[in-house]
Amino acid sequence: MARGRVTREDWTMAALRALARGGVAAVAVDALAGELDITRGSFYWHFKDREALLVAAVELWEQRTTADLIARLSSVADPEERLREALRTALGAEVIAGLEPALVANADHPVIAPVLTRVIERRIAYIAELYGELGLTPAVARRQAALVYAAYLGWSELRRVAAAVVPEVAAEGPRGRAGLKHLIDQLAVVR
Repeated sequence: MARGRVTREDWTMAALRALARGGVAAVAVDALAGELDITRGSFYWHFKDREALLVAAVELWEQRTTADLIARLSSVADPEERLREALRTALGAEVIAGLEPALVANADHPVIAPVLTRVIERRIAYIAELYGELGLTPAVARRQAALVYAAYLGWSELRRVAAAVVPEVAAEGPRGRAGLKHLIDQLAVVR
């Protein structure tokens, strides 16, 4: 990826890819500079230190995978279709494969923990809101949202570690598409 100018976002995306590959320990400035095919001097133009890069990376993840998605879904009038689209997006092909499980595995890290907590709280509250719009009581909507989030985390982890054994969780292919449709159909039904 040799380029004349590497942006702050280039660094944060490289950090997110490294997180997905090997957790927080994999976010090393020299390794990322090598991946970006530049010298490490560029890093200090954009960030004070490695922790600042980690903060920027997880905040970018939060923005793109939660805030931006919720904003985009606001244009969908029907709450069931909003729920289905949220599930299709969350459970479908990952932008950075394995990132969510890697972040969860590093949930005790002082930079990751507060962002992960905010993301989980916001996602569960949003899903509960959708179930509420579909007629569930607040308590039942909250429990259903927690179930959906647990299914999402399990689906992501199963895809990461056993997609060859459980092709229904694959991001591509007919069995993956059928598995995803079945899961969404199960989760989107209000009982």
